[in-house]
Amino acid sequence: MSDETADYAEWERLALGVLRKSGVTEDRPVRELLSTVDYSGVASAPLYTADDATPAAGLPGAQPFIRGASDTAGWDVRQRHADPDAKATREAILTDLENGVTSIWLAGIAPGDLAEVLDGVYLDLAPVVLDNGPDTEAAADAFLALPGEDKLGGFGADPLGWQARTGEPADLDLLRRLSGKHSDLRIATVDATVYHDAGASDAEELGFAAATGLAYLRALVDAGLSTGMALRRLEFRYAATADQFATIAKLRAARRIWARIAQVCDVPHLGAQLQHAVTSDAMMTARDPWVNMLRTTLACFGAGVGGAAAVTVQPFDARLGLPDGFARRIARNTQSLLIEEAGVGRVLDPAGGSWFAESLTDALAHAAWDVFTEVERAGGMAAALGSGLVADRIEATWQRRADNIAHRRDPITGVSEFPSLEERRPQRAPAPPPPTGGLPRRWYGQGFELLRDAAEAAGTPTVPLVTLGPAAAHSARASFAANLFAAGGIRTVHSGPEGVTDGVACICGSDRSYADEAAAVAGQLKRQGVAKVWLAGPPAAFDGVDAYLFAGCDALDVLRQTHQDLGVTAP
Repeated sequence: MSDETADYAEWERLALGVLRKSGVTEDRPVRELLSTVDYSGVASAPLYTADDATPAAGLPGAQPFIRGASDTAGWDVRQRHADPDAKATREAILTDLENGVTSIWLAGIAPGDLAEVLDGVYLDLAPVVLDNGPDTEAAADAFLALPGEDKLGGFGADPLGWQARTGEPADLDLLRRLSGKHSDLRIATVDATVYHDAGASDAEELGFAAATGLAYLRALVDAGLSTGMALRRLEFRYAATADQFATIAKLRAARRIWARIAQVCDVPHLGAQLQHAVTSDAMMTARDPWVNMLRTTLACFGAGVGGAAAVTVQPFDARLGLPDGFARRIARNTQSLLIEEAGVGRVLDPAGGSWFAESLTDALAHAAWDVFTEVERAGGMAAALGSGLVADRIEATWQRRADNIAHRRDPITGVSEFPSLEERRPQRAPAPPPPTGGLPRRWYGQGFELLRDAAEAAGTPTVPLVTLGPAAAHSARASFAANLFAAGGIRTVHSGPEGVTDGVACICGSDRSYADEAAAVAGQLKRQGVAKVWLAGPPAAFDGVDAYLFAGCDALDVLRQTHQDLGVTAP
């Protein structure tokens, strides 16, 4: 290739050559062959150029608000508190506010405890966002009764979110009752994380959020507020994941959708969506929980770059129970580092102008708009929740995601990949149980982590790896098999065939050693009483071999079969 800059056609020719050498024979454009499609049905191309034009994104703080709801850089560092112990929560809040946190999110704190929990907090400086489900009105009254008039924050009313969580009918009249209690505090929070936690795609999360926001907008207008005032009384909460580019595009697309709704309502200049991004609960793991620090750092970066007005980083031990002081410190310092040291909060919409980011934003906005209009045609969000439309859509998405996780196409570090059976997890006090009865609460690693729990309860069972030939010939497949079995809490040991007399065994070697020895070794193991013989390698027809494990196999199915064969039962 010459020193001259290659054009797009030259790149296509070279890329196609590599694909042909790798065995790809499909007669499709290179761009299609190398594109990936996410759970929203949005395709990401391998290369973007100026030909990938998208609608004008405008300027930060200006309609259509794609580049940000404000022309001010940075974001609000918001910490979540859910410990029912009022004294412990108060101490944790004061520590947070003294060390970089700028607002507080109170989840499930009893209304009667708010005075003690917020004692010493300057409510005119540190916004407080309530999250009380059926106790929202009582919590709002208790909050308003605290000293001081110039309070900041919001009541956090989310009746449709509560319906999604519990299956109970939404009390939209709650918004009317709250609308007259205070002229400045935000009334409602559209919490779309309930859909994310159930397994929804980004487009579904955004579409359901837009439909919920529109329902709240109608309810507030019916209560006597102007459209502009009603728009200013809403806040939206989204999940931020370790896929930083998807998070950036999600927040930008959400603002574009809401700006369009405000435009239809004849108040386009008031369509700046106030966004609170929370690092995803579904992506968090209980196993190897320290890896969560890396996941939440990426998610926080995506949320900040994506233009969230407020960001909550979940402590790394959140799936283990109530976080301790160290975990909360790491969570808030993650944000401080990104804002102060990395300078992420100094630049407005740094992703703006990227052909990839703009194209992904545009495609996701269209996909989410389709979900939104489907819900509206079904009668609105309350009707869509009641009819099962929302649950059915999310279930279909979850099945696709679960299949990818099971086959480890969506790897989970420390859980489905590179697990450590020697880890000593920190112990935490139990967190209050979440509400149930509505959409399921899922986490991506649940299949593997539940198997790990069962294996530990059974005393960590062992599978012998029967290795063939020298280490150079079997080490790659033996390491692969050990890693896969460990993902289900099963320990492995290297062994010759002579010492294996029962249970389950896995043969590991090279293709040549398999051709020469696999059938004979499998037969020997069966004669010695081994009930199940696996072979680490692609499916073949070796006598005596019962099943195969290989890259791309259904790892969860392999582990469930092995648990069954070893007599491991769920605790």
